[in-house]
Amino acid sequence: MQVSYLYLALGWLSVGLGIVGAFLPILPTTPFMLLAAWLFSKGSPRLHAWIYNHPHFGPSIRHWTEHGVINRRAKIMAMSAFVVVIAASLIFVENRWVVMIQLLVAIPVSCFILSRPSRIPASIPVAQGREPGTGV
Repeated sequence: MQVSYLYLALGWLSVGLGIVGAFLPILPTTPFMLLAAWLFSKGSPRLHAWIYNHPHFGPSIRHWTEHGVINRRAKIMAMSAFVVVIAASLIFVENRWVVMIQLLVAIPVSCFILSRPSRIPASIPVAQGREPGTGV
């Protein structure tokens, strides 16, 4: 199997998980779409351009790729998911190690997410619907 086919297969798996995540509150959508964009960039310029310019997923992918921005709504959703999952674990899981591991993951991830800007700085123009890696 060629490496590009592996990137394509993993990219489509990420897209699938991202779509499922759009309907399940516990599974995040954006990280899977970001991963799919990266995988497609390695395996297929056409699919990378498709996801990069997608009307729904494209803006988040472009904002992250070009400016390191995570919008406020995504931050709120991520923090809410952490709180819900950890609270549910406190209620339903008897083994406290599970909660400790969740906290050990959630705290640094939350710090990273919250440390990213929520908006593109006003001095930087926003590119919409363009080919990745080009100025057009």
